[in-house]
Amino acid sequence: MSVRRLAPKELQPGSFAFTDENLAWAKATIAKYPEGRQASAVIPLLWRAQEQHDGWVSEAVIRYIADMLDMPIIRVLEVATFYTMFQLQPVGKKAHIQVCGTTPCMLRGSEKIIKICKTRINEHPFHLSADGNFSWEEVECLGACVNAPMVQVWKDTYEDLTEQSFNKLIDGFAAGNPPQPGPQNGRQFSAPEGGPTVLKTIGKVKS
Repeated sequence: MSVRRLAPKELQPGSFAFTDENLAWAKATIAKYPEGRQASAVIPLLWRAQEQHDGWVSEAVIRYIADMLDMPIIRVLEVATFYTMFQLQPVGKKAHIQVCGTTPCMLRGSEKIIKICKTRINEHPFHLSADGNFSWEEVECLGACVNAPMVQVWKDTYEDLTEQSFNKLIDGFAAGNPPQPGPQNGRQFSAPEGGPTVLKTIGKVKS
């Protein structure tokens, strides 16, 4: 795994605090854990903070969560830098696109998806588009191999992509009207493409 570091100081905000709604949620989440085990809430709290904080975790977020959970700052930093689900620098305001580049997706066209990212967003991963609305990265398996190729945007996955449907996905996020998550070719979940191929007739079993 490559070294993951916090964004440079010039990109770091001065402070962070949960909104009233998120603060109430955080307190309820912490209360689910036994006394003395509040640190167990660090991952869900970091995730909620990332959602509020334009999709990334800053040093101010880490200090805020550490104080809330009475944890050493270094312990929260360890969690944020270990899990790649946490972005450590500013990402696109409308979408940060994670493209699966593992073998099944690669064999079914992820390289074409990455090429579109380079053309429409930025030549380099983790860099913002000119308008600041998009960013992208290549990731390891996202667990939808049957529906390859696929991407993840925030917490949703978009599967069975083609060049056309992926361009449509970007257009949707740009317009504030993203497509429905899941397969983009009409497939139901991970069912066979084109519909069922067996057990198509309902009837009595002959003895």
